[in-house]
Amino acid sequence: MTKQVVLDASAVLAYLQDETGHEKVHEVLVEGRGILSTVNAAEVVGKLLEAGLAELSVKSVMDNLELQIEPFDDKQAWETGKLRLSTREIGLSLGDRACLTLAYLKKLPVITADKHWDKLATGVKVIQLR
Repeated sequence: MTKQVVLDASAVLAYLQDETGHEKVHEVLVEGRGILSTVNAAEVVGKLLEAGLAELSVKSVMDNLELQIEPFDDKQAWETGKLRLSTREIGLSLGDRACLTLAYLKKLPVITADKHWDKLATGVKVIQLR
């Protein structure tokens, strides 16, 4: 099996909305290589509910993605917190930093639709959707 890939919430949402670059996420999902932090899963759930999907529909969508959902643990919390100062100027959210931390700790690439991640020097390989 090829290497796993951490997905940012923006990548999952782009996939679900058939936005530009969604094919990259599709490939990862079909091959069962996608990992999502619980923090980013919460973001996706919130955005889908905000868009008007019923809770049962959102649960079904999330289950059908067949992602490996990675718990946000103490080590990730610490590393995510440390990223706040170095990424403040770029404006990374907690979810962004949690995603990057997961990728960093697992030594995996990350897929995102957030273009400003290209400005980061975190040691994480960032794959842009667009």
